[in-house]
Amino acid sequence: MLFDFEKLPPQQRYKLLVSTVVPRPIAWVVSLDASGRPNAAPFSFFNVFGEDPPTVIIGIGGRKPGDAKDTGNNIRETGEFVVNLVSYANARQMVETAIEFNHSVNELAEAELTTVPSTKVKPPRIAESPVAMECERMMTIELGLERALIVGKVLAMHVRDDCVLDAERNYIDTAKLDLIGRMHGGGWYARLSDRFEIPRIPVQDWKRKTAAE
Repeated sequence: MLFDFEKLPPQQRYKLLVSTVVPRPIAWVVSLDASGRPNAAPFSFFNVFGEDPPTVIIGIGGRKPGDAKDTGNNIRETGEFVVNLVSYANARQMVETAIEFNHSVNELAEAELTTVPSTKVKPPRIAESPVAMECERMMTIELGLERALIVGKVLAMHVRDDCVLDAERNYIDTAKLDLIGRMHGGGWYARLSDRFEIPRIPVQDWKRKTAAE
């Protein structure tokens, strides 16, 4: 079945993309507005894109004027944010912060989340999150009237102590983080507990294998 995106309205393109590009990591973003009021919201158009500089990109709907997403406005105004990752234990609270509250409402308080001061940026991190990345905005790429890409540089990362296997070698117990990913529809998620390993193949091994055949 061919779906011609040039002939489909945006909402139909969205349905196809989020139903097929799965699971997607979730950026649970904490930001502050110009007055210092906190905001928390989850975004699944998100990933890490490099280590030098350490780069994350978040796709955020809306833009000024009339931006429905406070996160986008806050990052444009202050240039700072914290990306918290979502564990299975935090899933319900993450969904609660996605409620379309009024701008004056503190989603962190509504979801009964605990905040911890960051070390390099003003927005706090979520204490219940097993991983938090303090970020500064490198650039904003406006994609028309409805969406923008926030490109951020990671200044510092916090990982829950019991999930660190070897701090000197930067070994993390990824399975113990128990992170979730966004799936399709209005409320489907995946728990990353079903894993399998396929080792990478050195080119020398591949050449020997093909020669033997």
